[in-house]
Amino acid sequence: MELIRGLLNVRPRHRGCIASIGNYDGVHRGHQAIVEQLLRNRESIGLPALIMTFEPHPVEYFRRTGQTRITSLRTKLELLGKFGIERVLCVRFNEALANMSPENFIQDLLVDGLGVKHLVVGDDFRFGKARAGDFDVLRAYGEKHRFTVENTETYMVNGERVSSSRVRQALELGQLELAEMLLGRRYCISGRIAHGDKLGRTWGFPTANINLRHQNPPLNGIYVVEVAGLGNGLTPGVAYVGTRPTVGGTRRVLEIHLIDFDVDIYGKRISVYFLEKIRADAKFDDHESLVAQIARDKKNAELYFQRRGNK
Repeated sequence: MELIRGLLNVRPRHRGCIASIGNYDGVHRGHQAIVEQLLRNRESIGLPALIMTFEPHPVEYFRRTGQTRITSLRTKLELLGKFGIERVLCVRFNEALANMSPENFIQDLLVDGLGVKHLVVGDDFRFGKARAGDFDVLRAYGEKHRFTVENTETYMVNGERVSSSRVRQALELGQLELAEMLLGRRYCISGRIAHGDKLGRTWGFPTANINLRHQNPPLNGIYVVEVAGLGNGLTPGVAYVGTRPTVGGTRRVLEIHLIDFDVDIYGKRISVYFLEKIRADAKFDDHESLVAQIARDKKNAELYFQRRGNK
């Protein structure tokens, strides 16, 4: 899959495509339905399939706060490539784009920029200043500029609409089975193992640390996990996502204690699959209380894998 970083990097060879536009945070089953529809049109129209997405997330831009993200940009791109998308145009969301009229958005990005011939959008898609653009606006301009527009039906699970906000809510509430149902896969965070402050090792619970940076996942607390990327198969573990309030932490971290595993793995890129929430994050009065709770958390994770193995 080809990543086009911004409109300035759109080349003449990129013109003439079928496209979809959206944040695609999570690439959940609703997004996948749009991708499938786009790819069906690719087969009949015979043009490359392109997804236009935005960085930062528009909610982050307008709220000026860290919107929780279901997937990092890298993971989103990997998933879209896996599902068969050939190109992703990542557009910088800034003041100019936020204030662009729907008409200019269509003219500058879709017509002049990409030469879009067919557009597939979600049923709730809005664009342009004050979110004034919608499907009807696109269709009217499509007739004028000779591109067609196709709407998608709402994708439902258990009688409710699948959306990124619903996935976030499920993850925030620790409803990992529901999140898996909405995503069509286990929830996962990927990253490279970095050196931490080694506190876990001094307490008898060494951890593999992933720098979350801008990922800001909608998780908080202790989880049973499995880790891919450390050899064949999956390695069981217990993971912490939070700010480590007991030791005065302020930056969100992902720390994974691997069960019955003691190999130097710094620098490896791993994928952490979240299976079950054990408890919420908490601040303890002293390190002894924290270490005792970590031991209980590890025991609960071991019991989870024992129960699963006995089924």
